[in-house]
Amino acid sequence: MDLPKKVKIVEVGPRDGLQNEKENVPAEVKIELVNRLSAAGFVNVEAAAFVSPKWVPQMATSREVMDGIARKPGVIYSALTPNMQGFEAALAAKADEVVIFGSASEAFSQRNINCSIAESIARFEPVAKAAKDNGVRLRGSISTAFGCPYQGDVPLDAVADVVARMRDLGCDEIDIADTIGVATPRHTQAVMETAIRAFRIDALSGHFHDTYGQALANIYASLELGISIFHSSVAGLGGCPYAKGATGNIATEDVLYMMNGLGIETGVDLDAVAEAGHYISQFLGRKSSSRAGNALLAKRNG
Repeated sequence: MDLPKKVKIVEVGPRDGLQNEKENVPAEVKIELVNRLSAAGFVNVEAAAFVSPKWVPQMATSREVMDGIARKPGVIYSALTPNMQGFEAALAAKADEVVIFGSASEAFSQRNINCSIAESIARFEPVAKAAKDNGVRLRGSISTAFGCPYQGDVPLDAVADVVARMRDLGCDEIDIADTIGVATPRHTQAVMETAIRAFRIDALSGHFHDTYGQALANIYASLELGISIFHSSVAGLGGCPYAKGATGNIATEDVLYMMNGLGIETGVDLDAVAEAGHYISQFLGRKSSSRAGNALLAKRNG
């Protein structure tokens, strides 16, 4: 089939990217980053997480960030909400979308949250209902859909089961995530085809990590199936906690460069994103992980 003519890129750097940073990133830096990304043309920015600051100290400033950003009309500002307390905080902070999350791996679910997949999804029922009652968009994220650091392979029927559970909760969009970055293109297509049978293709997204350098190839493999929503992180922010020293999220600049080359519309200004990547990388005191971003800046500063 033909590749999609247009895709939505969900920018996850301010939340998924920064949450693993050891050094505290002040609220004003996060606000500036979100504002730069909104200005670059993203229609969906994952900006906050209303989680326990004990477990994720980097996200303790989420309310401050949500209160301080210059909201651009038409942009969805998302927040991660693991429970009702998180949902109430997200609602008070005027999040446009709340994100709930489950795992396709039983071992991962048990090791991380000490309960089964079925139990973990059931815990989100009140959050899902509250989102619907309050007219807030609901996104479901499925981790370890392509492989697990504890059990290895994840069966396709396990992925289908969690997609169906997320669908039945009323999710408007569902992310299929390669948390440890082990997928390759054919495997990606097998998992995505399974998800497509359980949920609307236009509301399924691919969230690929670049641990083994396969993320762009996996995005292309997903495009071939007609998937048209992808997650990425400016400057490649965010490591992979399960693979020491490994890269995490695919860099947004690299995804945009590929989409531009394919003639696929994103609505996002690559140069502005490269600048945003440079801004946050300078603050963190290290080089951006984006090859395209670094090449563009080097060319311009030639």
